[in-house]
Amino acid sequence: MPTATRLPGVAELLEAAVAAVGGQRREGQDAMVQAVRKAITTGEHVAVQAGTGTGKSLAYLVPAIHHAVAKDSTVVVSTATIALQRQLVDRDLPRLAKALKPLLGRAPTFAILKGRRNYLCLNKLHGGDDADPADELFDPFAISAMGRQIKRLHEWADTSDKGDRDELVPGVPDATWRQVSVTARECLGAAKCPVGDDCFAEKARAEAGKADIVVTNHALLAIDALEGRPVLPEHDVVVVDEAHELVDRVTGVATAELTSTSIGIASRRLGKLVDQAVADRLAEAGEGLAMVLEDLPPGRWDSLPQAAVGALSAVRDAAASCKQSLGSERREEPDAAAGRKIAQASLDELADTAVRLLAAFEEPDPAKRRDVVWLAEQGPDGARHKVLRAAPLWVGGLLRERLFGRSTVVLTSATLALGGNFDTLARQWGLPPEKGADATADGAVEDDPIPDPDAPKWSGLDVGSPFAHGRSGILYVAKRLPPPGRDGLPPSYLDEIAGLVEAAGGRTLGLFSSMRAAKQATEALRDRLDTPLLCQGDDSTMQLVKKFAEDDATSLFGTLSLWQGVDVPGPSLSCVIIDRIPFPRPDDPLVAARQRATDARGGNGFLTVSATHAALLLAQGAGRLLRGMDDRGVVAILDPRLATARYGGFLRASLPPFWPTDDREKVHAALRRLRGA
Repeated sequence: MPTATRLPGVAELLEAAVAAVGGQRREGQDAMVQAVRKAITTGEHVAVQAGTGTGKSLAYLVPAIHHAVAKDSTVVVSTATIALQRQLVDRDLPRLAKALKPLLGRAPTFAILKGRRNYLCLNKLHGGDDADPADELFDPFAISAMGRQIKRLHEWADTSDKGDRDELVPGVPDATWRQVSVTARECLGAAKCPVGDDCFAEKARAEAGKADIVVTNHALLAIDALEGRPVLPEHDVVVVDEAHELVDRVTGVATAELTSTSIGIASRRLGKLVDQAVADRLAEAGEGLAMVLEDLPPGRWDSLPQAAVGALSAVRDAAASCKQSLGSERREEPDAAAGRKIAQASLDELADTAVRLLAAFEEPDPAKRRDVVWLAEQGPDGARHKVLRAAPLWVGGLLRERLFGRSTVVLTSATLALGGNFDTLARQWGLPPEKGADATADGAVEDDPIPDPDAPKWSGLDVGSPFAHGRSGILYVAKRLPPPGRDGLPPSYLDEIAGLVEAAGGRTLGLFSSMRAAKQATEALRDRLDTPLLCQGDDSTMQLVKKFAEDDATSLFGTLSLWQGVDVPGPSLSCVIIDRIPFPRPDDPLVAARQRATDARGGNGFLTVSATHAALLLAQGAGRLLRGMDDRGVVAILDPRLATARYGGFLRASLPPFWPTDDREKVHAALRRLRGA
């Protein structure tokens, strides 16, 4: 193998990689490669916006592989979606390894690593835990169905090499998978587990520990950074692809919840392990919490209700008593050890959450609190129950300390520059504005929410897109329509949608802010249009997208997963319709709390939180239009506020630079020309 001093340069490796995939070098890709190489060399973080078609995967994988081989180290690549993980592991990395082997003297190695819960636990599958499925399911038919699914999992375990849930086709429901998997807290550990030598999760970790590139997801990256338990191999460089999703995924990992159901399950698990009176005390605490929560309305808590203080204290104290009675680890049969470990994990989680909820209000100023607490309802109609949640007000401080403070980080996505710069997302990541405080669209000055003279150094780079947006696409804002209301789509919106679909001859992706609106439009227009119309929910999303792509005349309407998950190049997609600016719900407790905290610091909470959320989704939705170099079409936004509201400039600056118009007839004529009518 070449020594580090004789290792080929990044440019030479990129040349070989591009030739291997049958592509051609692009200016944007070259610029990104150099930016990533510089970041890895200097340790200064970098955010790179790279439009569709840039070849950004190669642009970060090539310098990452060069670094891993030269330094005999591991680079972690984190993604938000399973689709991108599969693209990297099943397509990009195998081709790269083959192409670079002659130059590097060996094939670069790679592995995929997921959270322990994603792997089958052989000990639990073969009876290491005697939990009753009825603890989670109350429908006898559902329990019977679960039994059949678990039998199938036994058969699959005998043939699977990896025990990875994503490789099980067809899959099984979450409730079933929980019966055969464990969290990191519940795991006995390979040394104590009777089947530790065959553990799928341990094998995946061992493989990852030897790899040059480890592909993981944002959730596991967050667990590794936030929870103090290293789950990823030692690494000095992290590439965060789909970085626009990072804050939401980290927030999800850092959110805790407490329900009377989870307390009841924990108490039943303890039945054979501690004195029944001790377990009963925990069960009674859960019932007491349920009674208190039942009398309280859903919504954010600005102060801790007095009744909740007693209920949460009872849960905390009962969990502590159970932990004391459970005792420390002891020598015992493996089956009993597994049950004890799972019970211990449940108690730790209950106690930690109760303590966190009680401590959340110690800071009197809501804008300075660590957590936002709210009461929600969940479950199907007729079986809804209350759940108490705590989520971090901001995750930027955590990311700054535990991600950016420990590794060199490359952040990339097709959508990072919102309102024309990177600072909006940088603040959410815990990074300072790139060039100090800057003026927002309405003139307010936004300061770094986490002032720190030792803040990490970073830079932003937009390498553009190979697409000529101004010549390939039109941005149509239906300025004459009324602002959207709360009572569904008005007739004028339905007429506008029908006109666009008819002019395009189908070929339309309708992105709606709610499933209710998508279904309303489908029901109103299905018989009115001469072309086929599909709606999300008619079939699996994957099948619907496949049907849409295969028939030029078909249109597809849907909601959130379609905004970011559709890649249909070619004539099947020439019109993207967005019904309204996708602001988050104003009654969302976390959104409202973050806006209020920003306002309290003198910033613009609406622009920083709600408008940023909307800008990201708008840019992602508009990005569905051009997926290939020959694509042409229209992005039609029906919400006139994009043109008339004060914040409209910020949102428009976040969109690709399409040719703008509010002339309906020009848009219809362009769509008719595209289909050759």
